[in-house]
Amino acid sequence: MSYLALTIALVFVLIPLFLSKTLHLGLEKDTMIATIRSVIQLLAVGYILQFIFEADSPLYIFLMVMVMIGAATQNARKKGSAIKGITWKVAVTLIFIEVLTQGIILGFNITPRAAQYIIPLSGMVIGNSMVLAILFLNRFSAEIESRQDETELILSLGGTPKQAINTQLITSIKASMIPTIESQKTIGLVQLPGMMSGQIIGGADPIQAVQFQLLILFLLLTTAAVTSIMLGTLSYPSLFNQRMQMLRAR
Repeated sequence: MSYLALTIALVFVLIPLFLSKTLHLGLEKDTMIATIRSVIQLLAVGYILQFIFEADSPLYIFLMVMVMIGAATQNARKKGSAIKGITWKVAVTLIFIEVLTQGIILGFNITPRAAQYIIPLSGMVIGNSMVLAILFLNRFSAEIESRQDETELILSLGGTPKQAINTQLITSIKASMIPTIESQKTIGLVQLPGMMSGQIIGGADPIQAVQFQLLILFLLLTTAAVTSIMLGTLSYPSLFNQRMQMLRAR
C-alpha cells in the first residue's frame, strides 16, 4: 500500500467525524486524538520493529517484550485499583503467560526463534491477556461490591476467605473467558481473523495462513484460562486481613 492510498483511506476517519458533528455526539475531539495517536504510535513501532528485525538480537527482543508488558500492566491495573498490590499481580500474570506460551512455542520449535515471529506472537498474547485482565478485574470489583454482605455472612459462619469469595471469583473468571470461547466458535464463518487476513493479503498460501491462525487461537485459549485464574488467585487474599475479616471496599 502506498502512502497516497493510505491518505485516501482517511475518508474512513472523516465519516465518523461528520456523523458525530451532525448528530451532536461530541466525539470529534476523541476521534481525532485516537487517529493521530494511532498513526504516530504505529509508525514509531514500525521503525522500531524494522531495526529489531534487522539486528535480530535477543536483548532487543527481550526489551521490546518488556515494554509491551509494562504498557499492558499500566492499562489493566486501573480496573483493579481497589485491590492492594494489583500492579505487581497483573505484571506477574502477564510475565507468566509470556514465559509459558513462548516456552512451549520455542521449546517445541513450533515457530523459528526469530524476532519476526517472537514479537508479533508475544504482542497478541500480551494484548489479549491485558484485555482479559481488564474484563476480570472489572467484573470482580463489581461482584465484590454487590455481594459484600453475603461474603461477610459466610465469614461470620466460620467460612474461610476462599469459601466466602468463591462465587464472585468463579463468576468473574467465567465472564472474562466467555468472549474468547464464543468468538472461536464462529471463527472463519463470521470473520476472518487478523493474522490470517494479513498473511493472505501478503500473498501467503491460505492453508499456511490457517495453520498460523490456529496457533493463535490455541494460544488465546490458554491465555484466557491462565490469565483470569492466576489473577484471581493472586488478588482475592488481599481483600481480607490476617484475622480473615473482609476489608471494606473503598
